[in-house]
Amino acid sequence: MIGKSMMESNKIQVIVHCSDYESRQLVLENIGRIKYKLPMINAYVIEIDRSKLDIIKEMDGLLDIEMDAHITAQMNRVLDIIECRWAHKRGYLGQGVGVAIVDTGICLHKDFTEGGNRVLAFKDFVNGRKEPYDDNGHGTHVAGIIGGNGYSSKGKYTGVAPECSFIAIKVLDHRGDGNISDVLAGLQWIIDNRRKYNIRVVNVSVGTSAKDTMDENSLLVQGVNAVWDSGIVVVVAAGNNGPSPMSISTPGISRKVITVGSSDDNVSVELFGTKSRDYSGRGPTPYCIKKPDIIAPGSNIISCNINRYAGEGIHYPMMYTIKSGTSMATPVVAGAIALLLGAYPHLSNRDVKLKLRESAVDLGQNWEKQGWGLLNVRRLLESV
Repeated sequence: MIGKSMMESNKIQVIVHCSDYESRQLVLENIGRIKYKLPMINAYVIEIDRSKLDIIKEMDGLLDIEMDAHITAQMNRVLDIIECRWAHKRGYLGQGVGVAIVDTGICLHKDFTEGGNRVLAFKDFVNGRKEPYDDNGHGTHVAGIIGGNGYSSKGKYTGVAPECSFIAIKVLDHRGDGNISDVLAGLQWIIDNRRKYNIRVVNVSVGTSAKDTMDENSLLVQGVNAVWDSGIVVVVAAGNNGPSPMSISTPGISRKVITVGSSDDNVSVELFGTKSRDYSGRGPTPYCIKKPDIIAPGSNIISCNINRYAGEGIHYPMMYTIKSGTSMATPVVAGAIALLLGAYPHLSNRDVKLKLRESAVDLGQNWEKQGWGLLNVRRLLESV
């Protein structure tokens, strides 16, 4: 975790990989402070003023340069990055806002039930079960990011909107796989039940890159567009197929929905058992629509876990776990929208999209990577 003194002095750490290791040391010492020497990979970790970054980039003998990064973006760190604590201190908690989660289901984690069960409804399109469950863990992790109240961690891993309500739609099985038809049925159920559960936000951290779906008229896109047209804010993951252009997943290619990329995909993370980096889907879409719309932290996020068994009947309750991907960045934005609608319930989904655009922080990256920029909850709430 970066200390305040480093942030206040505008210091950054970079990893410099040199072709001529020995002769680069003196040059680097004149630019900044060498923190670590890494001869095993012919590299140095150097602390410099941000203004000197271009000097290093132009240095002779440089193979590459990599920004130093945290390997764990715990929910407590995420709340700092997006200025969410400011909102919590002022009572913005997402009270009464229904957030539908189209995913692998949800377990009755204590972060959702202590202080009152906030899982208002559960619909299972995979196995037809009635009671809430999650045999994969992805949906529960997403729910924790959106609105876990941090009960099991004494507040450390509190979600973005800790008093919102959950409506869990299970469309993916224990492997995280599913059918488009089940997703469409889930979206229809949401439209049919939106008033009953005050569903204002839908989180869709699922998608596909199959060629026959990369069409604005594909059924998945039509489905999320129909939910949007019913007045609900639809937030969709950009997918993890970056960094090539036009790598946004479906239904994130929809021009109506809010498509979310990961702001911190410069670090190496594990996605489906494989180490990946620069994974966040990049725009534009095949129809030249600018995407993603906005970005939020998505790498190595600690959030709620399902209860597992260690074997031989031994219960091993791992209350939290780490996951990465735009599937984790998307619920950060969904939770922020729940905060906004909890405070200003009169806002339409179009209003919400406009406020997100107005309040996003430009990180100076290409549109194809950052869209409008980084989510900032304080600016979002102050924009109304």
